[in-house]
Amino acid sequence: MKRVTTVCCGVALMLLGLVGLSAAEPIKIGALFAVTGPASFLGAPEAKTAQMLADKINAKGGINGAQIKLIVKDTKGDPATAVSFAKQLIEEDNVLAIIGPSTSGETMQIKDLCEKNKMVLLSCAAAEVIVNPVAKYVFKTPQSDSQAATWIFNTMKAKGLTKAGLVTDNTGFGSAGKKQVEELAPKAGIEIVISEVYDKAATDLSDILTKVKARDVQAVINWSIVPAQSIVAKNMKQLGMDMQLFQSHGFGNIKYVEQAGVAAEGILFPAGRLLVVDGLPEAHPQKAVLMQFKQDYEAAYKEPVSTFGGHAYDAMMIAVKAVEKAGADREKVRAAIESMQFVGTAGVFNFTPTDHNGLGLDAFEMITVRGGKFVPAAK
Repeated sequence: MKRVTTVCCGVALMLLGLVGLSAAEPIKIGALFAVTGPASFLGAPEAKTAQMLADKINAKGGINGAQIKLIVKDTKGDPATAVSFAKQLIEEDNVLAIIGPSTSGETMQIKDLCEKNKMVLLSCAAAEVIVNPVAKYVFKTPQSDSQAATWIFNTMKAKGLTKAGLVTDNTGFGSAGKKQVEELAPKAGIEIVISEVYDKAATDLSDILTKVKARDVQAVINWSIVPAQSIVAKNMKQLGMDMQLFQSHGFGNIKYVEQAGVAAEGILFPAGRLLVVDGLPEAHPQKAVLMQFKQDYEAAYKEPVSTFGGHAYDAMMIAVKAVEKAGADREKVRAAIESMQFVGTAGVFNFTPTDHNGLGLDAFEMITVRGGKFVPAAK
């Protein structure tokens, strides 16, 4: 009896050992999102999207048999907090890659940290300086500032508008956009008659817009990612400024429209096709991806999808595709991203060693607000 018990115990231990050997280590992916705070319009849908994808992939067996362990940190949109959490993800959690942060200011604060530690970073922020000049381990998924500015200028010229007033917030995104708009305007034949910067926490911008109105501009360009996007629209209406308002690609959340109310009608802004996916032809290369994401997100969270959630979708799926191809080796994952073609929500990505954004002008559509909804602008 003793011999039988000993044999059984031995077999059991062998089986446990085999189970241990066959169980793949989890793939740890860090996520830095402004889930709460002033930038929560960006970070909340990003965090929801990343978790939804992780759960969906894990339910189907994970990546090459390994489960995803998503470690989400709420930065509240604060660059110092982003740095602290990035260090935790790198030094303590030893993640394979980081997706996020939500804002350009946060991303610029952790960019060098990730580069120094050879940590793959897939930013969900838009400022062009994130990837220009190129850093070996840093990528981003939103379309670039210069492309958004070009779309705005092309639309202005098509409407016979040549003089604009520029207002920007004092975030990293606003500063980067201001630089691109002012540099590219002369080449596009657009005159920036006046350029004003406002505080991201401002609740009324009548004083700045009064200055703009006095300069007899034909259009106003607002570049921000904060709730001031709605405030600019409302203040312009209150001041009787009936010229065209252009917003940056940071306007892609219907909540901004809801906050602005009727003042949002007619706003024009460049954005990806997620917001107008229903109108895309069935043969469009992004149609299936966009429709599936929209359906999954809205079914899971009972709220409209936004381009910001789309940026997290792209970052997460790019990381997943790279791991599927290269395995859980950070350097191989980085190399896999750098040579990847991927159909995402922002466009069709074509990454190269000299292009860590991988998107062209064709990733944008010009969108307007009509009846409180996003619709394609008339061409």
